[in-house]
Amino acid sequence: MTVVDYGLTGDSSLVAVERGLANAEWFLPEIADGRLRELQARSDGRAAVDTMVWLLLLVGSAVVAYVSLWSWWSLPAFVVYGALAGGAADARWHECGHGTAFRSGRANDAVYYLASFLLWRGPTVWRWSHYRHHTDTLVVGRDAEIVFQRPPDLVRTVLAYTHLRGGAQMFRRLVEHSFGRIDDEAADFVPDTELRRVVWESRVFVGIVAASAFASLWWWSVVPLLFVGLPTIYGAWLMVFFGITQHAGMRENVLDHRYNTRTVYMNPVLRFLYLNMNYHVEHHMFPSVPYHALPALHDEIKDQLAPAVPSTPAAYRQIFTTLARQRRDPAYEIPLDVPDVAGAPRHRITVGETNWAHGPDGAVDLGAADSLDVGELRRFDVGGRTYVLGRVTADEFALCDGLCSHQQVHLAGGAIVDGQIECPKHNARFDARTGAAMRRPAREPIGAYRVERIGDRIVSRLEERTP
Repeated sequence: MTVVDYGLTGDSSLVAVERGLANAEWFLPEIADGRLRELQARSDGRAAVDTMVWLLLLVGSAVVAYVSLWSWWSLPAFVVYGALAGGAADARWHECGHGTAFRSGRANDAVYYLASFLLWRGPTVWRWSHYRHHTDTLVVGRDAEIVFQRPPDLVRTVLAYTHLRGGAQMFRRLVEHSFGRIDDEAADFVPDTELRRVVWESRVFVGIVAASAFASLWWWSVVPLLFVGLPTIYGAWLMVFFGITQHAGMRENVLDHRYNTRTVYMNPVLRFLYLNMNYHVEHHMFPSVPYHALPALHDEIKDQLAPAVPSTPAAYRQIFTTLARQRRDPAYEIPLDVPDVAGAPRHRITVGETNWAHGPDGAVDLGAADSLDVGELRRFDVGGRTYVLGRVTADEFALCDGLCSHQQVHLAGGAIVDGQIECPKHNARFDARTGAAMRRPAREPIGAYRVERIGDRIVSRLEERTP
């Protein structure tokens, strides 16, 4: 049986590049532009309520566990506390890492760093790893997050729920990074300018866990570690419970999320703990849509997707049946009823391309002001270059280079958030007025051009603003 190299620095990575699977074009279902803008709307309120409920449950279960310490009542309390800390934190880490949970960037970062610590994930390393996961989902040699590899090991899959092996690897990686030893895979996708941040984040996280371990030794009691450190291990079963439903057993090396990602219908309690990430196909296709709008997005595009798995037990039956078959035949694929839809690839998002109309004085007529809604982005192409025009407020328009400086995705398929143009692929953001890169993974600015309203028309001479 051929052993597949899933590493990011071996032959599989070179093969993926040669086959055109790296940073490639992906299928994208059709959805009305206006409806997509509605679904992309951000709100601090919904995320604040969901986060406060999670934190109150987390603190409440910790209090019950401490008060009932060493009684039978402490056992279910620690089970709940661990699941909320080492399990439900994963969805919060994920959505805040994308910057879509809250409207506020600071709120997203605060919850992201807290959740990263609870999961023993270096914030910067995993932020860049997840960017790669969205770029090259289940592409062998490119995606660092292919957990269930072929041929699958069923024993290792079951043991994953204990997180003993995975947790030890995560913490060892933090320790190595804290000493400045960056592993090859992290060095492959984390920019050199971010490596110093990786080291200091790891030192802080390792220091907190070390302090908890020291307290346990000082008092000769495991209690401090039960609250800080060990929940990452004994509570991770919930993270694996949800995580296995995303991609396990799905097709590798295919540029269509309908084949490599799974959407599962879940009950309201599980959806709260998982922050609607059970709508995982929809999330991968439109990562700029916040978690609370994913059910509505599903309703808009479900006719263009494979049927969702009807329940969590049904998903588990499919997963373990598939893994058992792939153990005997690694080439086996789940038969899916995927509709034949024309669709547009992600890197060429169709949002209504318009040709420039030049005036006699060299000005460019971009069209009627009333034809562009607040928050709408529109693509314009001229002379081999592409631009994005956006209406930031009722009275303000912005014109910028059309391609994201990170991976050349057209920004017209994204959203306007707090005066920033957000890329539809990795949620990078640029100041709509200056073109400055405001959010990772983008580090380089894009060009921003002077634009004005004359009467009922939007006009520009393509004069670049001073950075």
